[in-house]
Amino acid sequence: MVHELYVNHPLTSQKIMEILDNNPELEKITCPPSVYQRIAPKYIEALSRLGIKVEPVKKRGRPKKYNARDREAVDEMIEKGCTPLDISNTLKIPLKTVYYFNKTPLKKGRKRKYSTETIKKVHNMHKNGLSARKISDNLKIPLRSVYGLLKRKE
Repeated sequence: MVHELYVNHPLTSQKIMEILDNNPELEKITCPPSVYQRIAPKYIEALSRLGIKVEPVKKRGRPKKYNARDREAVDEMIEKGCTPLDISNTLKIPLKTVYYFNKTPLKKGRKRKYSTETIKKVHNMHKNGLSARKISDNLKIPLRSVYGLLKRKE
């Protein structure tokens, strides 16, 4: 038989009777705090006279997937100099979670295709009067990329 029951809707006299009929050995009813607030005090008092406690559940929200021990393990590995990817693979934790535990921003997106030297060359050649077509031919870079690089600041 059930000794503890979780209810996620307000208790009415009809609902209480139904619960008591189905669970004669009931000792405790738990519910979310929002539901507990909507239960009439006279119902709580009547149930307590019958020896049944009505209590709100303390835990709220989604349960945590990783505990404090996982966080500590990530911190220790970071102090030892491990990379986030190594930590992720070793502890079987997603990389994003490792960054979250470490409170560091995530890595930047994809790497630039052209180095800063190439970008400077494109800008210098353009300042010296070369057209985008000639820059494209000289550096063997697609014309569209040259225009994109020219839009960027040095």
